Amino acid sequence: MPDAQLCFGNVHHNRLRPASNRFHYGVYFLRLPLRSLQQKPLKQKLLSHNRFNLLSFHDSDHGDGVTPPLQWIDQLLHAEGIHDADGEIWLQTFPRVLGYVFNPVSFWFCHRTDGTLRAVLCEVNNTFGERHCYLLPTGHSIASQGQLEAKKVFHVSPFCQVEGHYQFHFRNTTRGTQEHTLARIDYHTEDGPLLLTSISGKSHPLNDRMIAHALLRHPLMTFFVIARIHWQALKLFLKKVPYFSKPVEPLKELNK
Repeated sequence: MPDAQLCFGNVHHNRLRPASNRFHYGVYFLRLPLRSLQQKPLKQKLLSHNRFNLLSFHDSDHGDGVTPPLQWIDQLLHAEGIHDADGEIWLQTFPRVLGYVFNPVSFWFCHRTDGTLRAVLCEVNNTFGERHCYLLPTGHSIASQGQLEAKKVFHVSPFCQVEGHYQFHFRNTTRGTQEHTLARIDYHTEDGPLLLTSISGKSHPLNDRMIAHALLRHPLMTFFVIARIHWQALKLFLKKVPYFSKPVEPLKELNK
């Protein structure tokens, strides 16, 4: 039965046109084995489930905001005809820090009982308080599938139109006792690649010692996530990158 993880790593972002804009910064994130947590709940003193703490994980921050996460993802997968993701489901996400979180993207890695990856759900939030999910069925393991794609249908940044497609690359390798994870999302339009982004990390046991280390290393991290989003938006505005208003067309519930 796998244990929950606290991962330390980096976010990278590289805009290629019409003006170059590149940044990277250190982060930490949770990797939660949802099925295992049904039998082995979180018991850390500095992290709580569905209540305030220095760090916390709230069910309402994911899925439909009402249904418990494991029940929600199982229902969604079954509704989309995926019935063999009955192994572990890992949710990779930022925790709340002092009750606050903004998750630009969370990943749900849905495995078969033999450990192969059956599907990935990319849960995207924008600064307008909206959420959209891109379901990426793999059919096989990531190692054999390689690149996954989805058409862009959700407004995230006012400096990008709702057009083109995403290319997703995922990698998870074990080195000694640590897992090294990489999730890369490259955004392409008809003119070629526009944004190259990734989040990577190395796993550690989710315990109070590591949580204290995270809080000291990256104090108020989730507050800085939203602050950095607005700072980068200001830089793009000053570089005269075209601004696009939020579309008013309704979204489909799910994009595969």
